[in-house]
Amino acid sequence: MNRPYVFCHMMTSLDGKIMGSYMETREGEVAGDVFYNIAFGKEPYYKHQGWLSGRVTTDDNFTLYEKPLLDQNAPLVAAGDYVARPDAGMFYVSVDPSGKLGWKKNELIYIDTTAHVIEVLTGKASNAYKAFLRDLGISYIIAGEGALDYALALKKLKNLFNIQTLMLGGGGVLNWSFIQAGMCDELSVVVAPVADGSSATPALFEARDGFSISNPVGFTLKSAKVKSGGSVWLRYTVNNQRDE
Repeated sequence: MNRPYVFCHMMTSLDGKIMGSYMETREGEVAGDVFYNIAFGKEPYYKHQGWLSGRVTTDDNFTLYEKPLLDQNAPLVAAGDYVARPDAGMFYVSVDPSGKLGWKKNELIYIDTTAHVIEVLTGKASNAYKAFLRDLGISYIIAGEGALDYALALKKLKNLFNIQTLMLGGGGVLNWSFIQAGMCDELSVVVAPVADGSSATPALFEARDGFSISNPVGFTLKSAKVKSGGSVWLRYTVNNQRDE
């Protein structure tokens, strides 16, 4: 398999939401600790080398909707990918097809995990944006022209950065698009014993025009474990893979 093993690891409420006020409750906070420890704690279950999220998730959690400081007169950068730190050990991979995220530095800290930033761009990203990333020492790969090429992105992440196992971490549109593309092997969900009933917050999976369709996908249960505070950790194999 010329791509990393991909597992989607998420926390949800009982009503399937990946964001919302439920996360601020005691039940949500305890489940959040369970979620973190499974993938990033001192003795994590998964031994991955990076995690991947979409632009909105990145803005919500790390870049905070800052605008990139672009030099429209920047010299033309070299064609192709830019690998700043191939041996960082842990990577944060952000899917940002047009190049919009306003990074300030080339690494981020998530609780007590430090990761080097990799941007996944398409041919829609401008020379100014790629020059901006190079100035910060942020790695980037080009995967597709007008739309994201999922297989090519994963192939490059494995070959250029030696990412053998990759966590897929949302949002819902990105999660579903990877599953629809046959690029997700496992689903790991920590279900918090709380709900807020909101209809305005995103769900674990969401189909959206231009990204994916609402074609049903089956899952096979691998394990179910009761964790702290009444949360439940569910693991599934994704059925009907179309690995490319």
